[in-house]
Amino acid sequence: MRYVSPYDPAARAPVEPAPRPDNVAGRTVALLDISKNRGAEFLDRIEHHLRGLGAGVERYRKPLFSRPAAADLVERIAIRADLAVEGLAD
Repeated sequence: MRYVSPYDPAARAPVEPAPRPDNVAGRTVALLDISKNRGAEFLDRIEHHLRGLGAGVERYRKPLFSRPAAADLVERIAIRADLAVEGLAD
């Protein structure tokens, strides 16, 4: 799998991605819905797949897709989850 950063390399220095686990069994995965159309539907399918692999799932939602996630939301996800998936755009 190849990681593609959403950041413009001209605006921000490249950062190495965090190490990826071999599997998700027994881990908690945060699913962040950014409030775009059909994002919840996409994350529903991801959740179903993750649960089938033995992961626990916690759902989170930003109030507005056009704003960055609030610091307390990011902190809550970082504390409670081992991994995170963000449902981005339509």
